[in-house]
Amino acid sequence: MDVHPPPPFPTVGITGKPGDPAITGLVERLLPMLEARGCTALLDEQSMPETGDHHLQRVPREALLDACDLIIAIGGDGTLIHIARAVAGRRDVALMGINRGRLGFLVDIAPEHLDEVAQILDGQHVVDERLILRAEIRSNQDDALLREDVAINEVVLHRWNTARMIELVTQIDGEPLSDHRSDGLIIATPTGSTAYAMAGGGPIAHPNLHAMVLVPVCPHTLSNRPLVVDGDSRIEIDVHPRFIEHVRVSCDSQRDLTLQEDSRLVVRAHPSPIRLVHPPGYSYFNLLRAKLGWGGPLCNIEPFGA
Repeated sequence: MDVHPPPPFPTVGITGKPGDPAITGLVERLLPMLEARGCTALLDEQSMPETGDHHLQRVPREALLDACDLIIAIGGDGTLIHIARAVAGRRDVALMGINRGRLGFLVDIAPEHLDEVAQILDGQHVVDERLILRAEIRSNQDDALLREDVAINEVVLHRWNTARMIELVTQIDGEPLSDHRSDGLIIATPTGSTAYAMAGGGPIAHPNLHAMVLVPVCPHTLSNRPLVVDGDSRIEIDVHPRFIEHVRVSCDSQRDLTLQEDSRLVVRAHPSPIRLVHPPGYSYFNLLRAKLGWGGPLCNIEPFGA
């Protein structure tokens, strides 16, 4: 009697972008793959449409997060970021994305290449751990934690409800860095370095780096340039009191935190990275070439000295 090894991901959850009509068809293609490998499939009732198959297990989001070894997100990068934010710090669950969005830096499997999903389910995959951030609003009086959230891409302190610039004071590990006037400050992970931070003129950081990228938003001083710091750094930002009511702290553009009088923003690495899985042969540099259009006719020229 043949004894089959247990699947690498015994319980697999499927979530997606609410309202996307193509999700049902993709789920119908995924389910036979999961069943053939002995995987239990759970559908996120918060985002998955009703189907006529009453044997499918549609479960609340919390139950999905607690039970799954792998979660497949169908949508764009925002869909995967949304579920990654919910997973952060809970348990060691892997994440994989099927691209139904635009660029797709995180959701790197195309709907027409679901054979790559089969390879991942068979244990042929690249594991990619990514640093994420913890944003904390702390009291200046006693350092008490007032509010907190996580960020996969970036934490942004930005002006709000005003056309005027805001004044910020930034410290790294207790050491003064800068006093400046600007529209805000982006603190990005290497994953987020290809998002808002890149649009703001910041560098692209390889996602395996343990680092954070600071990018000022429209600074009034030309010498105020982007800065890369160690991932173990503690970044603290104080806002001038007269601007405190005109700033917001945004985490991945999915949740806002408010500062109050005599409080500051503290950003540091979250103790638990997220874990992404990619198909065999995954290359971040190939991803950059494809998504940013770095390939072209010159790529067919023989290397110098050949």
